[in-house]
Amino acid sequence: MYKTIGILAHVDAGKTTFSEQLLFHMKAIRTRGRVDHKDAFLDGHGIEKNRGITVFADQAVFRHNGTEYTLIDTPGHIDFSPEMERAIRVMDAAILVVSAADGVEGHTETVWDLLRKNRVPTFIFINKTDREGADREAALREIRKSLSEDAVLLDDGLTPDVIEWMAERDETLLEHYFEEGFDEEMWIRAMRRMTASGRIFPAGSGSALKDVGVTEFFTWLDRLSGGNRLDEDGPFAARVYKIRHDEGGQRITFLKMTGGRLSVRDEVRIAGEPRKVTQIRKYSGHKYTVQDTANTGELVAVMGLSGIEAGEPLGAETGRAAFALTPSLSAAVHFGDSIHPKDMLAHFMQLDAEDPSLSVTWEEHAREIRVHVMGLIQLDVLKEVVSDRFREIITFGEPSILYKETVRSAVRGYGHFEPLRHYAEVHLAISPAECGSGITFKSDCHPNELAPGYQNLVGQVLTGKPHRGLLTGSPLTDLEITLITGRAHNEYTSGGDFREASLRALRQGLEKAETILLEPVYDVKIKVATELMGRVLNDIRKAHGQFGNPDTDGEATRIDARVPVSTFMDYPSIFASFTNGKGAISLRSGGYEACHNPEQVKARIGYDKEADPDYSSSSVFCARGKGYSVPWHEAEAAMHLL
Repeated sequence: MYKTIGILAHVDAGKTTFSEQLLFHMKAIRTRGRVDHKDAFLDGHGIEKNRGITVFADQAVFRHNGTEYTLIDTPGHIDFSPEMERAIRVMDAAILVVSAADGVEGHTETVWDLLRKNRVPTFIFINKTDREGADREAALREIRKSLSEDAVLLDDGLTPDVIEWMAERDETLLEHYFEEGFDEEMWIRAMRRMTASGRIFPAGSGSALKDVGVTEFFTWLDRLSGGNRLDEDGPFAARVYKIRHDEGGQRITFLKMTGGRLSVRDEVRIAGEPRKVTQIRKYSGHKYTVQDTANTGELVAVMGLSGIEAGEPLGAETGRAAFALTPSLSAAVHFGDSIHPKDMLAHFMQLDAEDPSLSVTWEEHAREIRVHVMGLIQLDVLKEVVSDRFREIITFGEPSILYKETVRSAVRGYGHFEPLRHYAEVHLAISPAECGSGITFKSDCHPNELAPGYQNLVGQVLTGKPHRGLLTGSPLTDLEITLITGRAHNEYTSGGDFREASLRALRQGLEKAETILLEPVYDVKIKVATELMGRVLNDIRKAHGQFGNPDTDGEATRIDARVPVSTFMDYPSIFASFTNGKGAISLRSGGYEACHNPEQVKARIGYDKEADPDYSSSSVFCARGKGYSVPWHEAEAAMHLL
């Protein structure tokens, strides 16, 4: 049996120390490393050693009770949370580490939400109970209040209180308990089912640094985490977990096997093209062993595959993973004349393959490379990565906020493209969609009106890459686009014609719509001395934020708020200064909301929709052997399908 377990936490909660202790006891490593000693097994990269934080999700393999475990240590810092989110998609179970000294923090809640969204059975370890001021019971109460009331502490085993607590949550157990009493094996089976379904969350406590409670906690995880419910005898199926490159630049594709078997020299189809597997590796830290086959449930690294991203399915696996965490900043890459821009772009496209959230682009009009990032620390790490891997020195321009645009109400968009010997017409319904949903496409067009191949092409054009809005040229989001109808010419239509007609229909619809500018916001949690509460609330107001009722407990006050990233990204350093480091603040990505100062943003960006070389809202028609342009406000009346 194979199990992939992840370990996740807010930064500095002690998850890497926990991992070191667990790996030592499972005989995966000979000595226990420490983050502060720069010798942790799973923080093997020089950048991680120097900074004392986990940047890359790495794994270790060990065996226990007949099961092969792959432990993934994920980043805890918010700047590297997309790396953490990609790892979650391949976990069979997760360990969430919560510091008893600090309690549930902002990123803890982010991690929890992602684990629930992906239905990953979760075990909670309350760490640092040895710290001065730490309170295990208070931490458990906060977990039950902020995360789930169904967390159950198993430090003392199946006590009468735990048995009663369990029985209250399962009618079958309750009935059995009253009729026949306690049966431990039955209780364990029930707990395993309830853990797998997310009805309960087993918890333990201790000190990873002092090696207290770690092995006892893992014993419960081993007993209560179920096996892989995967089709071992079915066809090959897998999901891409991450992409890496070795020192020679060769691409390494990490897969979670979700069905069947994969062998060296097997062919895997990617975008319809066959790719041959040339090697299968099993990594533990930075070392690996080579094997001939990979079985259902294994996490392996494969050589020979290209043209696929993290989160994508392979073989019989279905559904491309949608990631919730997206960067809120954009920055230009600056570099010297000693390297050609195309070569630097090639370096960054390699990094983009490893971290798709970078969204690396070449901006032709500005002649610059731009990247999307979560925060300023990520920019510093990127400088080091480029220096270490490519031996190039880079800097970044001043980061700018990543704004987005959407529509407030539904509209119809019409596009026609008919220069001489070309023809395509597209009619779209464009509607606002749920916040954070991106752009989705569906077709209500009958095949008799437009061939399915052309309908699919329209969908690919509209969803295959980001498209710019009219206000600031920022990416469009939260749109549901429906193909109403379309027309092709039997002789003159080519695929490029539908690209032109689709984009013109999208743009023509936006011209008529009420478009709104969106900005990224933080969900903020602050704990501060009550005497400083007024100062903090005033700062939040000045930053155009909103807050709920402060929760005062003795001399401390907790404040929850939502504040624009643009006005609050530098606040943690200001907060640390006036609280003398005694307060606590955490910033969590809160998605996007309507921009608080759209007119100022539009004026600062200065986007000219008429001068954008990639888009036009007008349509092109043909008469007397010549194509002519019809402006967007007249295009609808000129359409052939009305």
